[in-house]
Amino acid sequence: MERKSLVGLWAIILLFQFSMAQEDVAISWWNPAESNSLEIEGQAWPGQVASTYHRLPKQAGGVVREAVWNLSKHSAGLSLRFSTDAKSITVRYKVKGNHAMPHMPATGVSGVDLYAKTSDGDWRWFRGKYSFADTIQYKYSNIDPKEKYHDKGREYQLYLPLYNEVEWLEIGVPEDAVMEPLPLRQEKPIVVYGTSIAHGACASRPGMAWTSILGRKMDRPLINLAFSGNGRMEEEVINYITELDAKIFVLDCLPNLGATKDRSLDDVRQLIISGIKQIRTKRPSTPILLVEHDGYSDGAVDADRYKTYTDLNRIAKEAFAQLKSDGLRDIHLLTKEELNLSMESFVDGTHPTDLGMMEYAVAYEKALREILKEPMGSISTTIPVTQAREPEMYPWEGRHQELLRMNRDSAPKICFFGNSITHYWGGSPKAILSSGADSWKANLDELEVRNFGFGWDRVENVLWRIYHDELDGFESEQIVLMIGTNNEHLNTDEEILIGLEMVINAIKERQPKARLLLLGLFPRVDKEERMRNLNTGIAALATSKKVDYADIGGVLLDKDNKIDASLFSDGLHPNAKGYRKVGKKLNAILREGTK
Repeated sequence: MERKSLVGLWAIILLFQFSMAQEDVAISWWNPAESNSLEIEGQAWPGQVASTYHRLPKQAGGVVREAVWNLSKHSAGLSLRFSTDAKSITVRYKVKGNHAMPHMPATGVSGVDLYAKTSDGDWRWFRGKYSFADTIQYKYSNIDPKEKYHDKGREYQLYLPLYNEVEWLEIGVPEDAVMEPLPLRQEKPIVVYGTSIAHGACASRPGMAWTSILGRKMDRPLINLAFSGNGRMEEEVINYITELDAKIFVLDCLPNLGATKDRSLDDVRQLIISGIKQIRTKRPSTPILLVEHDGYSDGAVDADRYKTYTDLNRIAKEAFAQLKSDGLRDIHLLTKEELNLSMESFVDGTHPTDLGMMEYAVAYEKALREILKEPMGSISTTIPVTQAREPEMYPWEGRHQELLRMNRDSAPKICFFGNSITHYWGGSPKAILSSGADSWKANLDELEVRNFGFGWDRVENVLWRIYHDELDGFESEQIVLMIGTNNEHLNTDEEILIGLEMVINAIKERQPKARLLLLGLFPRVDKEERMRNLNTGIAALATSKKVDYADIGGVLLDKDNKIDASLFSDGLHPNAKGYRKVGKKLNAILREGTK
């Protein structure tokens, strides 16, 4: 045999052995159904369901219609969140129904879908190799777990099948990988009551359902209570919906409310009015969004179909006007024109393609951001995002959730928002590092200041936290804000100031009675002039927004307006001595403001 042929043969053998070795890697399996904690994202009644991946509580059986009950067993809108540094992830599970439908592929009906976040809060989609048999399997390989700032892995979200009941499910990672299920988020959820379209028909995969896309865009828990063909504004279903403490209720039921021999258009009008009043009775202050029929792509050539959705949308407008005239507040209407689906947005003239799902989500995001007062700009400082830049120091999301719990249990008197300079100063919630603990205790504890500082935060991260309930549900006396130094290497002064203005607006919207103190940024080594110029802009912004301003960082400079190195640990963060100096100054300012 020629040498060249021998080399080729050995290469094939080695490749086969490597492939076998990869398959033989020991796997550690996680079954959420066997977990002691509640980890099913999007489940409205955790711990009350008859089976792990059902959507309605077990007590709803026999109360809601049988069709609704059976559809509630589908895992539409449910997902699993976890963090891992694994280089491969395997998902195996079994479903109870058919894998596919004539107009919707198996990947959407019965598939799963994996997304993750980078350390800067950007979403990433992962391609899985799948096989559909009695046991369905998805294998995600060649994952690079390294992030820009660390090698601790990332946060994942696995969307479950849209149109099938999951019998059992396991997620596997190599035994040498670290995997941690993430607890349920405590922010108030978006609650959707709808039809087959909100249920997920006909997305090509679960992450492309408009509810999934919207959940990622708003980065907020979303509860999907859509039931294919059975979103009928029924009192029994709405009774369960009103049990939920929602951020907003979305009613997208018109496609299932067409006139029939047993239901007139007047009946539809009354269903809308009575349903919204039923919610408002139980939830007097929660916004409600009523959504018109999105239309049919063949409406231009089918007179009957055109009449169906135009009649329904006319009735919806009339019902909405009646509700407004009856004095109901914070109710809103999303019109067909605002949904703006095109002729190419449908699979079968009724159910959206992935394009239609994206158009749905874009329209919803625009409406919800306006209703919930969560505007978003186009530059990085105005786009609210999470971050996970130093997981070796603390869990960013965990600290956010801890603040939500603390705020619920006891309202803070003063909220101090910032980055690592604030986070590692001292106070509560307690951090792993407290470089100025004595300063905080002496100057801020007695004033009941709560530490809302997060290491590595930028302007856009504080904006996200304020949008996600950190200032909701209580009234504070004062908000202190010092943020922007971590944007210095990425953004211009103007971009930082534009983002700060959005943060100020968000604070005022949620805490209108609180005084707002805007602090100048502390000086940085070799960048004293940049910080000084930026603080001039921050002071002008404070004046224009009619809020207080103070530059307590001036005490950290020497006579030449350079940083006093003896007051810093690294040219950016004060040491204990530096914290004592700024602490005394801040104490005096806060005391003066409370007089």
